[in-house]
Amino acid sequence: MTLFDSPSFEGHEGVHSFFDEKSGLKSIIAVHSTARGPAAGGCRMWPYASAEAALEDALRLSRAMSYKNAMADLELGGGKAVIIGDSRTQKTPALFEAFGRAVDTLGGRYWTAEDVGVSPADLMSARKTTRYVAGLEGHPAASGDPSPVTAEGVFRGVRLAVRRALKRDLDGVTVAIQGVGHVGAYLAEKLHAAGAKLILTDVNEHALAEVAARTNAKVVAPGAIFDAQADVFAPCALGGAINASTLPRLTAKVIAGGANNQLADPAIGRELFERGMLYAPDYVINGGGIINVAAEIRGLERGEAFDPAWVGAKLDRLMLTLEEVLDRALAEGRPTHEVANEMAKARIAQAEAERLAA
Repeated sequence: MTLFDSPSFEGHEGVHSFFDEKSGLKSIIAVHSTARGPAAGGCRMWPYASAEAALEDALRLSRAMSYKNAMADLELGGGKAVIIGDSRTQKTPALFEAFGRAVDTLGGRYWTAEDVGVSPADLMSARKTTRYVAGLEGHPAASGDPSPVTAEGVFRGVRLAVRRALKRDLDGVTVAIQGVGHVGAYLAEKLHAAGAKLILTDVNEHALAEVAARTNAKVVAPGAIFDAQADVFAPCALGGAINASTLPRLTAKVIAGGANNQLADPAIGRELFERGMLYAPDYVINGGGIINVAAEIRGLERGEAFDPAWVGAKLDRLMLTLEEVLDRALAEGRPTHEVANEMAKARIAQAEAERLAA
């Protein structure tokens, strides 16, 4: 299969590969759309099994960022960067300086930020060779760690979905969380404070034990989380958690979490719907982080300070958008992911039409 034949390509404006022999950088930057503004999305460092796997991840994540930014009503398009490598053993300042140079060659069409395997310290190195980096400290527009804002949006989304599907609030509801990294940990604490009962898993046993102790949670092995007796399943790790082998094992009536690309393929979303399970589309429910990053980009471009009130207003509006998705899905008798995709594509198409008409 060629790049243009991939189902994940879907009209990407540009797909760029970068190699730097001295630092060992092997990176792909995918720009799906700049119709609403410059493409924005994090950089992920992962030991992909092949270049093809890295490309597929970049394409899917980039497209999801276009949809996420459109549904969050941001003046940003969608893009994503991946670096092929083991973040535990292959990180160097020189590698991220080379990555910064790669970003800079796109001339502002793409802004990068944190994602899996990449830290603010790494981005500080990238910042030495490009200005198109968000999510850093040390300047008036700095937005700080976006994880708490992502978790707040996911928490609100879980609460909304539970009210719709289970006709109750979170007190006493059992939530199984897959992954207690930054977002998953914050989400667990918010759910615990709301009275939810938690079942947690993570490959990082130390982090898992810490979060479980703070939230009085039950701990299970990573593979056992799909068999947990829970009302809500919250994927907060890597993508593809809901697939043909895991879906039949889930007992939850609500799927709502912080991970990107939770559905292995669109057919899984329809099967969820047919099983009577309510899915909160991932790129809608987890949009809080990019809203936070967008506030920083906005401040940098305008020479203004970070505005938390702007972030709060956008997060409130995002929840109204999630409600609209759920309302339309119910009224039309359709899966939520199909409704959300249509809404996102329509917003992007409108922006493109307005850009061409200007």
